[in-house]
Formats: sequence, C-alpha cells, structure tokens
Amino acid sequence: MDARLQLRVQRYGWDRAAAVYDAAWRGPLTPAQDLLLEMAALDPGEEVLETACGSGLVTHRMARAVGPSGRVVGTDLSQGMLDEAEAAAAEAELEHVTFQRMNAESLNLPDASFDVVLCSLGLMYVPDPEAAIREMGRVLRPGGRAVAAVWGERSRCGWAEVFPIVDARVNTEVCPLFFQLGTGDTLKNQLEEAGFHGVEVRRIQVTLPFASQEEALEAAFAGGPVAMAYSRFDLGTRDEIHEAYLDSIAAFRTPEGYRIPGEFVVARGVWPR
Repeated sequence: MDARLQLRVQRYGWDRAAAVYDAAWRGPLTPAQDLLLEMAALDPGEEVLETACGSGLVTHRMARAVGPSGRVVGTDLSQGMLDEAEAAAAEAELEHVTFQRMNAESLNLPDASFDVVLCSLGLMYVPDPEAAIREMGRVLRPGGRAVAAVWGERSRCGWAEVFPIVDARVNTEVCPLFFQLGTGDTLKNQLEEAGFHGVEVRRIQVTLPFASQEEALEAAFAGGPVAMAYSRFDLGTRDEIHEAYLDSIAAFRTPEGYRIPGEFVVARGVWPR
C-alpha cells in the first residue's frame, strides 16, 4: 500500500475506533503500559512526549507521574482519538498535558526539546517505523531516553487471525507488517540503528481478558485497527467475520469469557550525550 494511503487508512480508521477504544482495550493493554512506564522511570518535573498517543491511556498516567511541574505532550494522527484524550485530561484536571495532531514520522516539534519520549503500541501502524524512531531521537535532549512498546510475535498473539479474516473480504493491507517489530530483535536493532545506546528489551507473555463474546468482538473489530473496513461491511458480512473470529479464538474460551494469549515487547534506549 502507498504510504500516504496507509496513513489515511490509519487516521480515519482510528477516528472510527475512538469512541469504543478505551472500554475495549483499557484492561487488556494494562500489562504493556505498566511495563512501559516502569522502564521509562519518569521523574517529577520532566518534559515528556508520547507519539501515537491514541486516547491518552498512557499520556494521562505520564502527566500524573511528572506532576504539575512537568510538561506532557501527546501526538496522534487521529483527531477522534485526540478529542477523547483531551476530554479525559480536562475531566481529570491535568492542565500540564496538551495534545496535537501530527504524524509520528515527521514531528512538528523542535530538536532536543524533551527528556523522555514514549510510544505505546503505535509503531506497528506507522508506514515507516524507522523514521518514527529517528524522530523520537531527534526531539530528545542529550542523555534523554525513549521507550517503545509493540505487540510481540504473531504466533504468541491468539487474536491475530482478525487480519486475514478481514483481508479475505476486502483488500485493506491495513497492517501488512504488524508483527514485524515484535519478532526477534527487530525493535532493538531499529533503536540501535537510529543511534540509541544501551538498548534494553523486555518481552512478556500475557492473557487478554474479555468477559463475553460481545467484548471480544468489539475489541477486535469496532475498537481496533480494522475498524475502517469493519464500518463498511453489511450486516451479513459482519456476521460472517464474527463467526470466523470466534472460531479462531474458541480454544481460549472459559466460563468467565475469553482469556486470549498475547505478547508484548518493550524496549528502552538512551540518546547519546
């Protein structure tokens, strides 16, 4: 897919998903976000950027960690996601966090302007993740740190069949290399190639809880990366893909709903002084 087209698909797809994303994914993504923030080790007063911040689930936690003496900026391609993030920040009275719509591959921000840059499960959606990682370095001050979380290997993510199920009905190529960054040492290598030092990587296996079929389906389709294609399917096609997806995760059904295996990779690097 042409990079510009892929960016449009991502922008408007996440606009579609914005209203249900928090409810669908807040719980399942918590282990990755906890590890990301642990490795970031934010201090009060620091100035922090989150790229591809989505609805602000991590951004708001960053703001609480650095406190009112710090500064937090969240950027994302989707205005719908930013609207959700801004509303939640206002409700929580987090006055030292701001949000701006921009592409992670080309940040409209000054060089060396942040102490820490985070990206929580956003690099998989960027057409050129290498460029996004270089931008993370560019806006860091010397000695600053970057921390990024991505989904892990495809074979360890039990929900992964959602992509071929949708692509069998419409040629979206929405995330053609979705699992690449989480495979082997790819994320570590890309951070090092961008110039980061002392790269540390942690890989965790988790269980993604969904209390019902309805919750599992909403997260996979209306609240996830295939939301744009899903919004255009008629009711018959939606029934077909629901059935196919539920078949793909049937082995993970329990009396309490679904417990789907997943894997996250989190990497931390330091920008040279």
